[in-house]
Amino acid sequence: MAPIVLSLHLLATVYMTGLVWFVQIVHYPSFALTEPRAFPRFAAAHTRRTGYVVAPAMLVEAATAAWLVLLPPEGISRALAGTGAALLAVIWLSTFLLQVPAHRRLAAQFDVSAHRTLVRSNWLRTVAWSVRAVLALAMAHAARVH
Repeated sequence: MAPIVLSLHLLATVYMTGLVWFVQIVHYPSFALTEPRAFPRFAAAHTRRTGYVVAPAMLVEAATAAWLVLLPPEGISRALAGTGAALLAVIWLSTFLLQVPAHRRLAAQFDVSAHRTLVRSNWLRTVAWSVRAVLALAMAHAARVH
């Protein structure tokens, strides 16, 4: 069971890391290029569609991170798994305390300040997920999962 959980964790984490880099470098900055009158419709579609792409991976990542902390496989320290889980908590807190409110402000109309907040604050998730990817790879290596 441990290799499956660790593999799912690695897959979900690396997937989310790639996605957050795309969002940070391409997607969020492109919001400013959308016609202001069309932005509320765009924002609604973005929110709805993003959920389908993000929610399953984030839930798998959270569940497997918790499993790794509670039942770390042989070769993986609880500290390493705990660090990854702590970073995941930072990501979830950032999502709900910073990015979601910015998206809500943008849902009504494009707002330069909300957009700037969204792009800048998302660097926290981008860096945290990048570090998580390195940690997940280190755990997979330590547990000899390939």
